[in-house]
Amino acid sequence: MPIRPILKMGDPLLWQVAAPVAAEEFGSAELLALIADMEQTMQAASGAGLAAPQIGVSKQLVIFGGFVSPRYPDAGPVPYTVLCNPQIEALDDAELVEDWEGCLSVPGLRGRVPRHPRIRYRGFDPYGEVIERVAADFHARVVQHECDHLFGVLYPMRIRDFTSFGYTDVLFPGQLPAED
Repeated sequence: MPIRPILKMGDPLLWQVAAPVAAEEFGSAELLALIADMEQTMQAASGAGLAAPQIGVSKQLVIFGGFVSPRYPDAGPVPYTVLCNPQIEALDDAELVEDWEGCLSVPGLRGRVPRHPRIRYRGFDPYGEVIERVAADFHARVVQHECDHLFGVLYPMRIRDFTSFGYTDVLFPGQLPAED
């Protein structure tokens, strides 16, 4: 279970649409090993989530939650989830809500990103069993952020006001841990 390098913004793989996890891959040793590598990598980087493309694997696979990230000290808990081939549906007609986001592939920067405040997400666990949940607030934000990676979208592409985008140490001096 090695810790893998995290691709940074500018790497062409991060702009691609990832391939779905095929039916025959569910439960395979290869998929489970990839998930284990992603877990180790996410924890080592103190991330709130990680998408397979961020470690150079073009698969529709994300992991998120399971522990409080020092990068988001005020965020509520998010259940640890492995999600393959996700689909997201916005709930309510609520306006998008802006809040701060960062990304392991965009180190050292933060920006205010508009997201749906409540969503329903569906997909599959590593063994092909259906997962369907309703999420709100930080949980919904994390799911939307990670799933964006599967479609070649990084959070700066969603920012509306670039006066709310900058280096973490400038925006939040002494408040948040340094990001590599």
